[in-house]
Amino acid sequence: MSITHRIFAAALFFALASCTGSADHGAGAGPEPSASGGRNTYAAYRERHANAAPAEADIPLDIFAYAEGSGIEELAGFQGEERALLSGEESFVEYLVQVDHPGFYTCYLEYFPVASRGISIERSFSIDGEVPFLNAERLSFSRIWGDGGPVRTDNQGNQIRPTQVELPRWETAFFRDPTGYSAEPYRFYLSQGEHRIRLTGSAEPMAIRRFELRAPTSEQPYAEYAAGFDTSRFQNRDKTLIVKVQGEDAARRSDPALYARYDRSSGQTEPANPAQITLNMIGGDPWKTPGQWIEWEVEVPEDGMYRISLKVRQKYNRGFVSSRAVLIDGIIPCTELQAAPFRYRNAWDLSTLRDAEGNDLYFPLSRGTHRIRLQVTLGELGGMLETMEESIFRLNGMYRRILVLTGAEPDPLRDYRLERVYPDIIEAMAAESRVLYKLADDLTRYSGERSSQSAAILTLARQLELYAERPDKLPPALSGFKGAIGSLGDGIIALTESKLDVDYILVSAAEAKLPKMRENFITAAYHELRSLAASFMVDYNNLGDVYEGSGAVDVWLLTGRDQSTIVKSMVDDSFTPQTGIPVNVRLVEKGVVMPAVVAGTGPDVAIPMAVSEPVNYALRDAAIDLSQFDDYPEVAKRFHRSAVVPFEYNGGVYALPETQNFSIMFYRTDILEELELEPPETWDDLLSMMPVLQKNNMNAGIPSMASGTDMSGYLITLYQRGGALYDPEGSRTILDRETPLAAFEAYTRFFTHYMAPQSFDFINRFRSGEIPVGIADIENFNKLEVSAPEIRGLWQFALLPGTFREDGRLDRSITSTVTGSILFSRPKRSESSLRASWEFMKWWTSAETQARYARELESVMGAAARYATANTEAFDRLSWRVSQLTALREQRSWAVGIPEVPGGYYVSRNITNAVRKVLNERVDTRETLLNYNRLINEELIKKRKEFGLEK
Repeated sequence: MSITHRIFAAALFFALASCTGSADHGAGAGPEPSASGGRNTYAAYRERHANAAPAEADIPLDIFAYAEGSGIEELAGFQGEERALLSGEESFVEYLVQVDHPGFYTCYLEYFPVASRGISIERSFSIDGEVPFLNAERLSFSRIWGDGGPVRTDNQGNQIRPTQVELPRWETAFFRDPTGYSAEPYRFYLSQGEHRIRLTGSAEPMAIRRFELRAPTSEQPYAEYAAGFDTSRFQNRDKTLIVKVQGEDAARRSDPALYARYDRSSGQTEPANPAQITLNMIGGDPWKTPGQWIEWEVEVPEDGMYRISLKVRQKYNRGFVSSRAVLIDGIIPCTELQAAPFRYRNAWDLSTLRDAEGNDLYFPLSRGTHRIRLQVTLGELGGMLETMEESIFRLNGMYRRILVLTGAEPDPLRDYRLERVYPDIIEAMAAESRVLYKLADDLTRYSGERSSQSAAILTLARQLELYAERPDKLPPALSGFKGAIGSLGDGIIALTESKLDVDYILVSAAEAKLPKMRENFITAAYHELRSLAASFMVDYNNLGDVYEGSGAVDVWLLTGRDQSTIVKSMVDDSFTPQTGIPVNVRLVEKGVVMPAVVAGTGPDVAIPMAVSEPVNYALRDAAIDLSQFDDYPEVAKRFHRSAVVPFEYNGGVYALPETQNFSIMFYRTDILEELELEPPETWDDLLSMMPVLQKNNMNAGIPSMASGTDMSGYLITLYQRGGALYDPEGSRTILDRETPLAAFEAYTRFFTHYMAPQSFDFINRFRSGEIPVGIADIENFNKLEVSAPEIRGLWQFALLPGTFREDGRLDRSITSTVTGSILFSRPKRSESSLRASWEFMKWWTSAETQARYARELESVMGAAARYATANTEAFDRLSWRVSQLTALREQRSWAVGIPEVPGGYYVSRNITNAVRKVLNERVDTRETLLNYNRLINEELIKKRKEFGLEK
C-alpha cells in the first residue's frame, strides 16, 4: 500500500472514530483507562452497577418448576435423593424469578457429575436473555477423580500408579470466574421485579438437586471465627499428637492428571529413592490452573484444637507466590485460608497455616475423619492479572490504529505526526504507562522481589512514557512496541501457572514438636552418591517393566520423555494386566529406527511414525499388512476414511492412524464487527473482504509455501474444485489437467494479486489483530486459549471457506496430516508374537486409551499440547464445547485422504518450488506447473521401476 493510501486510510479511520465515538477511540481517551479496556468483562459489569448493594436475603428456587426447558429430565431415586433434575449436555433450563429486594446475588448449585466424556462440566448463565459479561458463558464445574486401585510394583522395583477413575458424589459450587482472577463468587445484579434466568449446557451432563440465588457473604477473620465456637469442647488429651498424611495418598482430586508423582531430586522427599520410581509426592506441573483441587482424608483420634502444616515446595517460578485456598470439611473457615501463600523456595519447606502476625491457626476437629482440600487460587494476584489483561487489550487497540497510518514497516525517514493524527492515543499511552508502573510496584510488593514479569512491565511502561513525550520515536520502534506487548501477554501466562509440590500434611496439637526442614550435608551427599551409582546400573531409556525373552512386545516411542512415561504407565496399569501380554517400552530417536530395522534388531511396533514412513517400509517388505487380521475392518471404523488412505498401498494397509490434524478458519469477532464484516463462507467472500482488511493494514492468513512445504493451501483449492493430485493408480501426478492448473493459478493469485502475507507467525499476528482471519491447524486452538488471554471471548473458529461446484453444492474439502503406528516384519517371527503386537496396536488406538492419553498429556505438558487423536470417538471426548465439537466434526467430514506413493517426497518438493518460482519471479503459472509436473513424473517412474512396480 502506498504512503498516500495509508494517510488517506488513516485519516478516514480517524474521522469515523471521532464521529461515531467508537469503542476503540473511547478506550484510549481520558485521563485514566477504564478497568475493562472496552470489553464486557466482569470488572466492567461491576463498574456499571457500582452503586448497587448486596442483596439482603436468599431466593430459593424450585428446580422442578421451570418456565422453559429442553434436554431436561426429572430423575426419581437418584443418588440418595428422592428427586433430581438431569441437565443434558445440550440442554437449557429457564426459571422465572421474582426479586423483591434489588441488589447483587450469588448463584449456588448442588450438582452430581453424570458419567459422560470425563471432562469438566460447562454451563452458560444468562439473565433476561443476555449473558451479563464474558466468562459467564463458560462457567466450569469439576468432576471428582481418585485412584482405581492400590499402587503396584513392576519387576524393576518401580511403583506403578493406579488408574484414575471417577468417584462421583454430590458437590456444592458457586458460580465463579473460570480464569481465577476473581477469588469470590460472581455477583449478579437483579433489579426489582420479575426476571428470567437461564442455565444452558455447553459441555457434559449434570444432575441438579438445588439451585439458589443467595445474598453474598464473606469469610470472617480468624479472630471472629475462633470466637464463634466453644473451645472447652475441644480439649486435647494428647497435647503432642501428630497425624501425618502423605501427599501421594490423596483421596480425591478435580483432575485425573493430579495423581501421585515421583521426585528423585531431593533426599528430603519422603520416602527418597534415587534409583527406582517411588510415588512420594503429589502436585507438580499439572496442579497449576485456578480451581483445580486435591483433597485428603485425615483420621483424627480425639476431639481437640489442631493446627495444619504442609510440607511443600514451590520451585517453579522465582519471584512468584503460589496460593491455595484451604477448605476443611468443605468450607473455608476464615479469610486467612482464602489464599494461603507459598513463596519460591528450591527446597522442601514445612509451612504451618498462620495469620498475618505469624500466629499459628488452630481449628476445632472432632474425633473421626475430616477432609482437607487445597484448591489453586490466584488470591490478590488475580486482580493484578486482570489489570494486565485489560492493559494488553487496550495496547493492542492502540497498535492496530497506528498500523492503519504507518503500516507494519514504517518509513524511518517520515514524520507521521502521531500527536496530530491520533492525539487520543498519545494521551492514552501516558495514562497506560502510569497503570503499568503501579502494576509493577504491586507485583513486587506481592511477591517480595522484582521478578522477570515485573521487569517486562517496567520496560513497556518506560516505552509508553517515552512515546507520550516523543511521539516521533514510536514509528521506528513499532515492531519493538508490538514485541513488548507480546512479552506482557507471556507474563500473564507465567503468572497464572500456580504450581506446587506436596510431600505430606501434618495435623498436630499445640505442644507437638514439628520436624525441621533442613537437608544437611550428609543426607544430600548420600542421596547424590546413590543417584550417581544408579546412573551406571539403570537404563533410563527402558521404561517401567522390562521383560527378557521373545514373549514381550518391543515398542519404540519416537516422542519426548513426558509422553513416553505416560504411555508406559498406561501399559503397566491397563494393557498388561488386562491381556497378560508383557510390553517393553523404549524411548528412541527417530533416526534410529531405519538402521535397526535394516539390521534386524528393530522393534515390533513403533509409535508415532510420520505419514510417509509406513509406505516406505512397506515398499521394502519391512512392514506388516494389517488388513490380513480378521478384525481389521472393525478396527478401521475407529477412524475417518481420510486418515487411513495415506497408509494404504498396493491393496494393503501398513499402519493404524494415531493423530490427525486438519485446518479450520479462525477469526476475531471484535475486529470483524468493528469493520462491519462477516466471517467468509466462500473464497470469493474472503477475497471481497481482503481490500477492507488491507485498507486498515490488516490481512488474511492463508497457508503459504513461501517459507515451508505446507501444501495444504494449494491442495484445499485443488480438491474443492473437484481435482486430484494423482491418477487412480497413484502412478503419476495429474497436475497437467485443467482443474489442477486452474487451482494453481487461483492459489498463487492470493499472494501475487491479493497480497496475502507469504510468511507470518499466525499466533502472534492473530493475537495482535494484524491477521483477524486466518486458516490454521486445529492445534492452534489451545495455543490461542493459553497464549492469548487478553482476547479471550473475542475470537472463534468456523468451517473453512468453500467453493461452489457446478451442481450448486458448497465444497469445503480439506486435507489432513496424520501419524501412525507401524507393525514391523521381523525374521522368523512367530504367529503368537504377531498377534500380541496387533493386540497392543488395537489397545493403543482404542477410544478409551487415546482419550486417557490425550487427557494426561494435556495436563502434564499444558493445555497448548492438546493431542489431535485420529480416533473419532476419543476426539469427541476431548475438552471441546458442544458448538466447537459440532464444527470440528463437520470440518473433518470434508477431509480428503492423500495417498503416499513411491517418490512422494519429490511431489511436495517440486510443487513448493513451482509456487516459489511464481511468487518470486512472477512467471506464468500454467507453464511453470506443467514443467514441474513433468519433472515429478520422471522421478515417480524411476521409483516405481526401482521397486519393480513398473517395467
